[in-house]
Amino acid sequence: MNGQDPAHLPHRLRALVEAELQSGERLVWLGQPIPGRLARGTWPIVLFGVPWTAFALFWTGMAAWGTSQASEAGSGLFRAFPLFGVPFILIGVAMLSSPYWARRRALGSAYAITDRRAILFAAGWRGSVTIRSFEPERLTDLRRKQHADGSGDLVFAQDLRRDSEGHRHATDVGFLAIRDVKGVEELVRTLAQRHG
Repeated sequence: MNGQDPAHLPHRLRALVEAELQSGERLVWLGQPIPGRLARGTWPIVLFGVPWTAFALFWTGMAAWGTSQASEAGSGLFRAFPLFGVPFILIGVAMLSSPYWARRRALGSAYAITDRRAILFAAGWRGSVTIRSFEPERLTDLRRKQHADGSGDLVFAQDLRRDSEGHRHATDVGFLAIRDVKGVEELVRTLAQRHG
């Protein structure tokens, strides 16, 4: 088997991979996203989060200072005015910590190629894992994004969603931030051709 030895996966994730395999299904390749590569993808969020958080802290501080200068006769709602800044500070902290969460997500995720399908084990919130299978007939339109070091993304599909304003957003689905992306693509193409 190419890729990562299953023994190097965290126990819980290794158990999920083994439980997902069907009777007689053979593991061909197993890997995980590169944590640093996924974390680097969050830098635009961090850069946006710096002024956001700074302004939220400034606004909340000024509101607190303003209410402390107000007369004692002010209403309770007026004294609580600085609390309106707290959610914006929390959003800013979440943006600034996005590299940490991306790394954590990478360590809790895995990708597998078997002799029957490609499987994604994507870490979610509170220890949840979303498992998606791609049978060979769904692996015919591959896109490879490769970096100079040979790592990259092997995209199988895109998830489309609409935001509250009706704009469509596409999210790549596949083996993201993996080592030797070209070699993994060859394994996936072999799987698709063998069953095609």
